[in-house]
Order: sequence, then C-alpha cells, then structure tokens
Amino acid sequence: MNPRELRADTPALHEDIYLNFGAHGPSPRYVVEAADEFVQSHEYDTSTRNDPYEVAFDTYDRVRERVATFVGADTDEIALTESTTAGINAVATAIDWGPGDTVVRTDLEHPAGTLPWQRLEQEGVEVRVVETEDGRVDLDAFAEAVADARLACFSAVTWTHGTRLPVADLVDIAHEAGAFALVDAVQVPGQLPLNVGEWGADAVAAAGHKWLLGLWGGGFLYVDRNAAEALQPTTVGYRSVETPTADPYEFAPGARRFEVGSSNPAPHVALAEAIDAIGEVGVDRIADRSQKLAGHLADGVPDDRLLSPMDPESGLVTIDVDDPEATVDRLASEGIVVRALPTPDAVRASVHAVNTHAEIERLLDALEPEWN
Repeated sequence: MNPRELRADTPALHEDIYLNFGAHGPSPRYVVEAADEFVQSHEYDTSTRNDPYEVAFDTYDRVRERVATFVGADTDEIALTESTTAGINAVATAIDWGPGDTVVRTDLEHPAGTLPWQRLEQEGVEVRVVETEDGRVDLDAFAEAVADARLACFSAVTWTHGTRLPVADLVDIAHEAGAFALVDAVQVPGQLPLNVGEWGADAVAAAGHKWLLGLWGGGFLYVDRNAAEALQPTTVGYRSVETPTADPYEFAPGARRFEVGSSNPAPHVALAEAIDAIGEVGVDRIADRSQKLAGHLADGVPDDRLLSPMDPESGLVTIDVDDPEATVDRLASEGIVVRALPTPDAVRASVHAVNTHAEIERLLDALEPEWN
C-alpha cells in the first residue's frame, strides 16, 4: 500500500485539506470497521457462543503483542491505556513521592506532561522546568536540573515546534543522576520510526489517535520490566494482579500492573489494525514523505515567521501569525484545517504522508495575507 491508497481509504480526507494530524488523525474505513466488528461480535455472539471475558483477554493479549513488536519491546513491557495522558498519570501516581522530591520537565511539554506534576506540587514535590530555545534542550542545563531529581519527563517530538529531542542522551543524563526517565512519545508513532530499546527510557507513553490514524481510547504505555517492579499503582483490579482472589494480592509482572478492569477492547482492536495499515505503507516511507512535504511548507514561509526548523524534523510546522485563533477560523472557512497553539502563540500545520504538494500550495496561498 502507498500513501495515496491510505488517503483514499480515509473518508475525512476527501473534501477538506486536513493538516492537523498532531492533534487527531482521521481513521481509514477498515480501522473503524475493525472496532465495529469487534463490538458487534462481542455483544451479539460471545454471550451465547464464547465467554466474553475470554474473548476480551485474548484480544488484550493479541494487541499487546502487536504493539510490542511495533515499538521494539517485549510483550510484558506493554500496558494498554486510554491515552498518553493516562500513561503519564499511571507512572506519576505509582511512585511513593515525598516532600523534597523533584520532578524535571521542559517548557515544551503538552498539558499531558505538565498537569500531573502540578498536582504533585500540592503534595510538596518540587517541579523544576528546563527553559528551552527554539524547541531545543541544552543538555548541560538539563543535567544541572536533573542532578538531584527523582523523575524527568520530556517529549520525543515537541508539539510546539516539531523538533526531535535527543531522547537517548536525555535518558542517559537522567539515569546518571539516578532519575526515572519518562518519555511522552505521542507525536512519534505513525510518522517516525520508534524503537524504545534504542532510547533506553524507563517508560514511554503514547497513543494511536494521531499519526497512526487509530481511534480515541487506543493508548499504550511501555515500561521497562525492571523499572516496573519498583512502581506501585494506586489503582488495582483483576487485570493488574497475578491472582484476583489472592489476599494479599501481587501485582502482575511488568507493565500489565497498569491495566485495571473491564475496558472496551474495541479502540485497541482499531489500534492494531492501524499499526498494520501504517506498516503496509512503511514508517520510513511515511517519515520521508511527511518531512519532504513539511519542507515544502517551510520553504514557503518567510524566515521571520517560521518557528520550526527550516529543515523540518517531523511533520509539525509552526508558523507565527498575528492572530492565531482568527487565522485558524479563516482557514477553516476556506476548507483548510490547522490548529492554534497556546505556546508559542502561533498556528501549527501537521503534515502527514497522506497529504499532497497541492494541499501545501493551497495552505501557503491562504497564509500569504498574514505576512503581506
């Protein structure tokens, strides 16, 4: 399959010019159909023909295995979650925090990577923010901030500038300081290659409803099996323990301790289907085309208006305009979908391999009044 075929299979891309994959990726028909078929089978057939719990657990196992292969992990290092936010919160609440403990994050983080730490501040945990410039993290500044920290949380690809942070280097620095390394990777799966083993992080949170073109609710959390043993989730249920009837209970080994109860498997069925579709196109092929299209866009933006790298590192391109919200509304009236960012105060286009050069030209033509 090629990007053109993937586009043809995605109804939402047939009319408007959709350039907001960094927020939400519309799904191909067969991804939605996979979820629908599972729900119908689970609700109509399993009550009389199969045990619905057995079907659900077999499905969880199958999806975990598929996700693990996709990200370069072992199956027992994957937990199925609702979202990236849910994954980050699962880790944040599984640590026995005390007054004087420190969390380090950058000023490039999405609210998913800021709000859990704000809550911990109310319990006496210090949150130290590493200031950045143009979407870049200074490694020395990061090392200084994390020197006495208990945990460091940072993004693999920034939602603000589309820059790729040096994840493996940041993980090494955190580990040298004895800190837990937690990565928000939601902007990676589906647009760039992902191998958690190469990063070496303790945990990586992500989801499939953006570049993977999956459904909302299909998230996943990687947790290194050794790191998992020191984490004690504050929520517990029959999916997170070895023997549900045991007293005292023992958490399941690895990441499965973060799965709790009877969540709907359908979004994760869709996640597996989306991973297969992206795999048929090829992640390397998608990354190459996305960045070429993003480069086409960046080339057409005046240098003083381009907030992302001139040579884009992802499909995310951030552009300075005088009134981002008004610009987003105006473009929407012309059938072009982008989004406004709170920080920096700008608009962001998220360019996927399913987009076209003609669509980039349309966006540039529509943006021209912003800088004339």
